[in-house]
Amino acid sequence: MANTFSQIYVHTVFAVKGRGDFISKKWQDELFKYICGIVNNNQQKVFAINGIPNHIHILLSIKPNCLLSDLMKDIKASSSKWINVNKFVIGKFQWQEGFGAFSVSQSQLNKVIAYINNQEVHHQKLSFKEEYIEFLKSYKIEYDEKYIFNFEERDIAPTELN
Repeated sequence: MANTFSQIYVHTVFAVKGRGDFISKKWQDELFKYICGIVNNNQQKVFAINGIPNHIHILLSIKPNCLLSDLMKDIKASSSKWINVNKFVIGKFQWQEGFGAFSVSQSQLNKVIAYINNQEVHHQKLSFKEEYIEFLKSYKIEYDEKYIFNFEERDIAPTELN
């Protein structure tokens, strides 16, 4: 076969270190555009990106040669550096280690895009912890809650600049 054809969609989720509410509405759209640029520079595509102050969701289309862990490492390292260089927070901004990655079928794209676009409304009813555990359960991913995130103990984290 002369070419490789694929449709690989992945819904990724990652959190601010310490689950702090440090992604401000003031610069959130700029952050999302910056992340889209990182993804585009890696020859992948963003279908949807959104979040609330303590975490972000991205629906990606990736090529078979893309190592998702490398892409996510690039997204998180570059975007945290960008936040710190622009001094959007006082102190050092960091993303929590790890991320969630959930496969999405073509038939579910519109549903996942709507879900990502409606994060603010969705999180009026459900915490990030509850949402993340729902994902793990619905995808039948075995987990030990003590290794997901340490939700009880907050790390010392930066504060938003006024």
